[in-house]
Amino acid sequence: MSRIGRMPIAVPAGVTVEIAENNKVTVKGPKGTLERVLPAEMEIKMEGTEIVVSRPNDLKKMKSLHGLTRTLINNMVVGVTQGYEKKLEVNGVGYRAAKSGNKLTLSLGYSHPVEMEDPEGIETVMEGQNIIIVKGIDKEKVGQVAAEIRDKRRPEPYKGKGIKYADETIRRKVGKTGKK
Repeated sequence: MSRIGRMPIAVPAGVTVEIAENNKVTVKGPKGTLERVLPAEMEIKMEGTEIVVSRPNDLKKMKSLHGLTRTLINNMVVGVTQGYEKKLEVNGVGYRAAKSGNKLTLSLGYSHPVEMEDPEGIETVMEGQNIIIVKGIDKEKVGQVAAEIRDKRRPEPYKGKGIKYADETIRRKVGKTGKK
């Protein structure tokens, strides 16, 4: 059984990883810099062009922190090299999104347009009238911003109107039918 925590993290060329005291990891790459304080119990070492995470003992808490720590570092390395993106689709008659400057304006059937500003380090891009792409180097932030945009009008099960992730499938319900 391969354990995620035991797998070494390959550091590609052009990426520098610094491990300070209290397990403060800083990853610099072509797309930017990310830093994060990781659990102090884990031992993080650079071995050549690889990062190895090891745990002090086999307690359940340590086992779960082991995989988490390794995945967090890996996500930082992938973020500064490739970046992350999430696609959202706006579905519904009269529902649309528009981008001006760093403001995203959503018309979602409310009496007012919903305006959202891009947070620092996150960029929203429009593709056509109804596809929003959230881009950034921090996986957690990208997911959070995408979830906040989706929360403005979640997809409903009868007509499928609302904002959904591009890869999300909506379980449709049958509406009520009139009596004959």
